[in-house]
Order: sequence, then structure tokens, then C-alpha cells
Amino acid sequence: MGVDTHRDFNVAAALDERGRKLGTLTVPTTSAGNQSLLAWARSLGETVRGFALEGTGSYGASLTRHLLTAGEFVVEATRPRRDRQASRNDGKSDFMDALRAAKALLAEDLDIAPKHRDGDVEVLRLLLIAKRSAVKARTQAVNAMRAILVTAPDELRNRLRGTSKDELIERCLRLRPAAEGLEAAAKRTLRHLARRCRMLTEEADQVDAEVAEIVRRAAPELLELHGVGTGTAATLLVAAGDNPTRMRSEASFAHMAGVAPLPTGSGLTSGRHRLNRGGNRQANNALWTVVVTRMRTDERTQKYLARRTAEGKSKKEIVRCLKRYVAREIYRTLLARYRRPSALAST
Repeated sequence: MGVDTHRDFNVAAALDERGRKLGTLTVPTTSAGNQSLLAWARSLGETVRGFALEGTGSYGASLTRHLLTAGEFVVEATRPRRDRQASRNDGKSDFMDALRAAKALLAEDLDIAPKHRDGDVEVLRLLLIAKRSAVKARTQAVNAMRAILVTAPDELRNRLRGTSKDELIERCLRLRPAAEGLEAAAKRTLRHLARRCRMLTEEADQVDAEVAEIVRRAAPELLELHGVGTGTAATLLVAAGDNPTRMRSEASFAHMAGVAPLPTGSGLTSGRHRLNRGGNRQANNALWTVVVTRMRTDERTQKYLARRTAEGKSKKEIVRCLKRYVAREIYRTLLARYRRPSALAST
């Protein structure tokens, strides 16, 4: 079975073991639609071997949960380069995308299990969305305040010039504008924006407290690692998912985080590698944060830095190596967390 998922409807295509098309179906993205799709798949007179879904983490999340709960085998339908080439040559439609996903599953080209989205990690993911939104809105408000100061009356601009972000917010909160006039309007606007900044800061702090509580409950071993705080731990947990065993090795985890060097050799240049610019960039940044913290405070990392520097390695190259080592340590800790009875009960 291959399924091309969308916001309002899903398109499914079924193939038998010889690759012959058994039929197609379009259903709405509702609970009833999910049930209808599974019932149709089981009514074809064949044993359902598996489902290949596009977008298991977005439009296909509801269907993925339904199929996993029903005990079906589900994989992520990725888009390899040859499929993109086929789309250019043969055209593209929802039914064709579903057929390509089913053919890729039949050929055993797909092996990425979807993330389970029913545990503590999914809660963390939602909370981090709220925090990033609040931080982004606060940054926009501060930028708007600084933009207003560029054209504000000289007296007001001189009073607030050269202040830090936090000091600017505090001073604007204490502004007392007059009834009317240009300076009064500027003061009122700055005070409105400062109040918004304070509200967003309180919101972000509240989310941080909730995130810290969940991380301490779900993965205390992760917090015991040097340089790993609650924010970094939450980001890494979300990247790995509620079922980190879907990544079969620490190399898979490193590739997911974009810290696995990619081979780029050919002929006389065999054995060379290049920087991996793909993967989960938030997880990559979290690993970078851990490395930078250890370079400042961890004696073992500092000795490694000195030794590699003496060998002629640049700081960027050393950081890349350290990120790869930290990824291995994080992955093993995540697996230990998953194997704990309490963690298994929550996921």
C-alpha cells in the first residue's frame, strides 16, 4: 500500500506481490476516512504487508497513528532522486505518487520507521513550538522598538540610545507619555511594544518550566551528561522521537542530526569526505551547544582540542569531530532511556 497524504484527503494505491495494481482509493483525512482506508486495504483479498506513507510527521500523522494502533507495518515514503526524475519525465499526480510509494515499498527501498507521536516527546515538540513562536515574536517586537527610535524625537532617542535589549524594555515600560504630540505617540507605541515583550518573556519562561519538568521525568540520564541542559535535551529528544530504536545505529542518529561526514571521493581522491549540510538542523545546533560548552568547561575535551590543534586541525574541523562523538554518546543514552521500564510505559 502506498499513500499520498494531503491536508483534506489521502490517496491510496494497492499493489500485489508481483507489482500489479489492485486499486486506488481517495478518503478524507478524518477518523472515518482512516477507518475506511484500512478496511478497504484489508478487503482486497490479500494480506496487507505494509503501508508506505508520505508525510508521516505532517499531513499523514493521523493516519500513521491509526495504522500503528491497528498493528500495521508503516514506513516513511521518502522521495529518492530517481523518483524525482520520474516525476519530471512521466508527470505527477496524487495517484502516481501513491503508486510510486507502493512500488518503493515492494522493492524494499524504504526502511525509515515513522516517529511515534503519542508520548512525552510529542508533548515536548508541541511546547517547543510555542516557545519558538514566543521568542520570535519578542524579537520582532524589540526590532520594532529600535526601528521607532531611529526616527523618534531627539530627546527620547538620546534617553534610550545605547541600551541593551532588557534595559530598553524596562525603560520603555516606565514611560509616561503626555496627552498628545509626536513624542507622546512614540512613547505610547514603545510602551505597548515593551508590554508585549514582557508578556512574551513570561510565556516563554512558563513553557521552559513545563519543558524542564517533562525532561527531568522522561530522560534524567540525558541531563547527567556534561553540557546538556533541559533545552538541549528537549531538542534532542524531539529529534529522536518517542521511538529512538527506529534508528538502527548511532551512525543513523548522526546522519539524522547532520553530523555524519559524507564521502566525496572518486578515483585518486578516494577516501575524502565533505561536510553534511542536511539533517535536522535544530538537533545539529543542540550538539554544537554541547560541544562549545565542553570546550570551555570539560578538561577531557580541552585536552582533545589541544592534541588535535597540535596535529594541524582547524577549530572547525575539531568541532565537527566532537559533534560526531557527542552524537554517539547521546544516542547510547537515548537507547538506555528507552529500555527503562518507566520509559517503555510512557511511550
